Amino acid sequence: MEIVGKIIKRTAAVAYKRNLNRGVAFEHQIDALHYLLSKARKTNFGMHHRFKFLLKRSSFLNLYQQYVPITDYEQFYKSWLKATIDGVPNNTWPGLIDHFALSSGTTGASSKRLPVTKKFIRSFQKMSMRQISTLHKLDLPALFFQKSILVVGGSSDLVEIHNRFEGDLSGILKKYTASVVTPFTQPGKQIASIKSWVDKLDAMVEAAPTWDIGVVAGVPSWCVMLIERIIERHNLKTIHDIWPNFHVYVHGGIFIEPYVHRFEKVFGQKVHFLNTYLASEGYFAYQKNPEHEGMQLLLNSGNFYEFVPFDDKHFTPDGQVINPHFALTINEVEANKDYALVITTNAGLWRYLLGDLVSFTSVQKREIKITGRIQQYLSHCGEHLSADNINEAVLRTGNALNIEVDEFCVYADKTNDVPNHVWYFGVQDLKNFDTQAFSKKLDENLKIVNDDYAGVRKMTLAAPVVHVIQNTVFYEYMQHIGKFGSQSKFPRVMIGAQSETWIDFLAKRL
Repeated sequence: MEIVGKIIKRTAAVAYKRNLNRGVAFEHQIDALHYLLSKARKTNFGMHHRFKFLLKRSSFLNLYQQYVPITDYEQFYKSWLKATIDGVPNNTWPGLIDHFALSSGTTGASSKRLPVTKKFIRSFQKMSMRQISTLHKLDLPALFFQKSILVVGGSSDLVEIHNRFEGDLSGILKKYTASVVTPFTQPGKQIASIKSWVDKLDAMVEAAPTWDIGVVAGVPSWCVMLIERIIERHNLKTIHDIWPNFHVYVHGGIFIEPYVHRFEKVFGQKVHFLNTYLASEGYFAYQKNPEHEGMQLLLNSGNFYEFVPFDDKHFTPDGQVINPHFALTINEVEANKDYALVITTNAGLWRYLLGDLVSFTSVQKREIKITGRIQQYLSHCGEHLSADNINEAVLRTGNALNIEVDEFCVYADKTNDVPNHVWYFGVQDLKNFDTQAFSKKLDENLKIVNDDYAGVRKMTLAAPVVHVIQNTVFYEYMQHIGKFGSQSKFPRVMIGAQSETWIDFLAKRL
């Protein structure tokens, strides 16, 4: 059977070399936008925004930015998406859209319904295969290429409502997965369809010894929990006792750094970490080389990207776009600056403000990293702390004090005369956690990674207040708010009602 692995490995090598320098030219973005406008010119959205007129002009890109405003989910839903969901054909995309992915992310309280078209699915599958080809760079054994991929995702069971289907994007994609691929994916149809994360986790733990896994993909917090549970249940030293061919972990959704030490404890051999940027709205980027921090933005995947500088000139303090028509293209960005990502997609999202912040690690190679979320940005007194700043400071502090932080969150306390930031850290060893020392070192590191924070700490912001709790409390909170599962992400920065819910939960729990 190793001959199969050799064939797949050679195929991956050919595909890797073919794709090595593809997809970085600006022309790909011009072509993508032209195609999207052409495809949707006869839709209600296209006619309202005069797409036919735009397409006759060489300056259609600039005109597109003038005619179509940037909108977030709530705005786009009210104006256009609701009608599409209600079954109006040819509204935001040609034909009838009858599949919608449910996504709540880290900031939204209620589920978003995001359109999924056949063109979207084909693009997603194409980009997935392209990412698989990058495994050639890792020089893995041929046997690896015939092992299974474990996708720790949401339920594959879709719900039919008024002739439309709703559910996790992973479930929609699985419905259209070719049968030839099915034997290479786990956890299998029966387990994948389980809606309860607790029940699904138990089922995966029991079935784990029967699988031969080469790749694990999913959100870090839930994947490491699954592996720890497997090791405990089956009395293993490491996960490689039952998965000796496990060589690659594909992650995304949240910063991986806080979880690396936990993964290292459960691994018995080297596992390559590869970052990916995919969401219910689309497949946007993936890490081509584990040696490089950045993920290559996929310019020829059917999406058109724009970038709004995330600063006081372009956003209000509460995260609203000031000029809904201004945005930069991929050819106008600069390295190491935060931008709010705006997307136009082949699922019928038009100048949609995704909510993520990205910065370019390499403009020439079109490589990005996610630095946070618009609404997960701490700036009560002008400190302008991004999730990237916060994560870096926590990581440095943990390393300096030799403390392993598993989970954490922060919010701004405005009830005092001088406001401050209140932090909660989840660790396993509560007894040896010195809150005073941690607070002092954290404050020092925040000043290092962010000059604005250093400035306001001298004048209008008090020292951080640090609390330590068991890391399991964070998971209990996710269950409390109904987001306990593989697709949900704990909000690191708690804004408004989120912090109130968290405080109320802790008061009852602790």
